Amino acid sequence: QVQFVESGGGLVQPGGSLRLSCATSGMIFRIFGMGWYRQVPGKERELVAGISVRNDTYYLDSVKGRFTISRDNAKNAAYLQMNSLNDEDTAIYYCNADPPFKRYWGPGTQVTVST
Repeated sequence: QVQFVESGGGLVQPGGSLRLSCATSGMIFRIFGMGWYRQVPGKERELVAGISVRNDTYYLDSVKGRFTISRDNAKNAAYLQMNSLNDEDTAIYYCNADPPFKRYWGPGTQVTVST
C-alpha cells in the first residue's frame, strides 16, 4: 500500500524557515513526479510545488523564490525547503505524487507562521 509520511512542520515566526520531509513507501518512487500540497480550513487543497522524474521543478506563484522542492530517489524521499515564511503559508502540508494518489493522502504536517 502506498504511504506518505510528512514531518518537519511547526511554529515559526514570520521570515523564518522550515524544511519539510516526506517519507514514502509502497511505490516505485523514481518513476513518479512528486508534489507538496497545502490546505487551510474551508479551502481546496492546492499544489504548492512539484518536481518531475527529471527534476524539473514548478511552484505556486506565491511561493516562487521562497520555497525549494527536492527529491532523493535513493531514500524514496521528497523535501520542501521553505524560507521567508509569512502568515499566508500557515496550513497543513501534504506530500503525494503529482498527480496525486487520491486514496493515499498522509496525515500531513502543520505549519503555523505567527508571532
